[in-house]
Amino acid sequence: MARRTEWPGDSADSSRAEKELSPQDPAERARAICLRLLTGTPRTRKQLADALRKREVPDEVADEVLSRFEDVGLIDDAAFAGAWVESRHHGRGLARRALARELRTKGVDAELIDEAVGQLDSDQEEETARELVARKLRATRGLDRDRRLRRLAGMLARKGYPEGMALRVVRQALEAEGEDTEDLPGDC
Repeated sequence: MARRTEWPGDSADSSRAEKELSPQDPAERARAICLRLLTGTPRTRKQLADALRKREVPDEVADEVLSRFEDVGLIDDAAFAGAWVESRHHGRGLARRALARELRTKGVDAELIDEAVGQLDSDQEEETARELVARKLRATRGLDRDRRLRRLAGMLARKGYPEGMALRVVRQALEAEGEDTEDLPGDC
């Protein structure tokens, strides 16, 4: 079994290490907490602020440390949002609506969210929806048409795709397989 290299602040002893820092210097403690949290994965300012609040770092000290981290580029919510959209859209197939919801829960500003999800255009989003349906289509063979429609459209809905687009993409995929979709209601 390979031994894992341990880095400072990487083990169960990290909270002990935090406590060993001078209690008189909350700024140093806040910096250590932020650096440890930023090691390995980017975080938003809000995520770091929440972590500092949880560890009882005074708000004014936390604001000062977080502002300094932003000044030097260690915290960049715009870059975080852009990378998040790129990763989650291509990796999980999430639509703009689902991506915006995730970014809101991470505390990203609404303007930055709009900018980040604006990277995806409708054609790109629809193409991803088609790819998702194509992958799932095979698993629904043997089911009746309406059940296939519900499963495929439901999968797209859970990933944040608009209802009209989801139904249109599913209908086209079912038609390509030879399913009769003439009697399906509305714009689907």
